[in-house]
Amino acid sequence: MKRVVFVRHGQSEWNALNQFTGWVDVDLTKLGLKEAHEAGLKIKRAGLEFDLAFTSVLKRAIKTCHIILEDSDQLWVPEIKTWRLNERHYGALQGLNKEATAEKFGIQQVQIWRRSYDTLSPLAKPEDPNSALNDRRYAHLQKRSIPMGENLKITLARVIPFWEDEIAPAILDQKTVLVVAHGNSIRALAKYMENIPEDKIMELEIPTGQPLVYELNEGLEVIRKYYL
Repeated sequence: MKRVVFVRHGQSEWNALNQFTGWVDVDLTKLGLKEAHEAGLKIKRAGLEFDLAFTSVLKRAIKTCHIILEDSDQLWVPEIKTWRLNERHYGALQGLNKEATAEKFGIQQVQIWRRSYDTLSPLAKPEDPNSALNDRRYAHLQKRSIPMGENLKITLARVIPFWEDEIAPAILDQKTVLVVAHGNSIRALAKYMENIPEDKIMELEIPTGQPLVYELNEGLEVIRKYYL
């Protein structure tokens, strides 16, 4: 039996403020740090031992990953960071308060932007000083690869190649893998692994700081999934 464990980062500062976060590199709150420590202890108590860890290039996921590995006595485990595991890019909504945005555009419209599989929210402008185009962590990418906004469909399209090229081969090589990422990048992976229909995937909620274990067969088909 093969295993992969997914953990959404602990609560971030903008989670607590109810703001659209996306690719903005915000930190963990005290509660987020506590959730990360609790996740590490749950993993240690479950006796889960990792061979490899993957995370995004955003510090809320990186810090959660480090805390989990440290608290489970596995800080030495090799770690790979990739932009492909970043949260969905929320475009021009990033930094806006969700409640205030709903008051301005209407609850129904904001719900469509947040929950539709293939509807884009308003795009960020390239000249925005906070644009990822100006962030050196993405300097190795072609400009056209850096999004100005994403929906879950686009997020899935950038996440799945990394699953196929890096994560799945590691699992097939008998490695137990930890993936610490974000609500929508994990949702995209869950859709792919479980073959969840487009009209059902947005109902899937990924809680912060809760280790989600997938047990897989030799063909990487899901046998069982559960939270620790």
